Amino acid sequence: MQDGPAQQRFVRVLVGVVVASALVYPLLLCAVQLLFAQLVVVDVAAVVVWLLVAVTCSVALVAALRWGVARPVRSPWLFAGLAPPAAFELWLFWPVLTG
Repeated sequence: MQDGPAQQRFVRVLVGVVVASALVYPLLLCAVQLLFAQLVVVDVAAVVVWLLVAVTCSVALVAALRWGVARPVRSPWLFAGLAPPAAFELWLFWPVLTG
């Protein structure tokens, strides 16, 4: 068995991984809901709501992983990583906005 700070770090890493893996299911639900809201039945309000939920879950997932390794979440790369999905969503939704 490990003692003291090493055991605390190990437990913290495990808790961070468990919390991050629990956030994968809401992200998958957001992806499915966005697919239906954009492609099957166009619903602007649902797209906005599910995008906000997806971004919140994504940030929470990264925060949980970084908390697990005891690092601060103040990273510009976290928000830069949201740019490609945001551009893809804009590309999908552009015909609805302009038409």
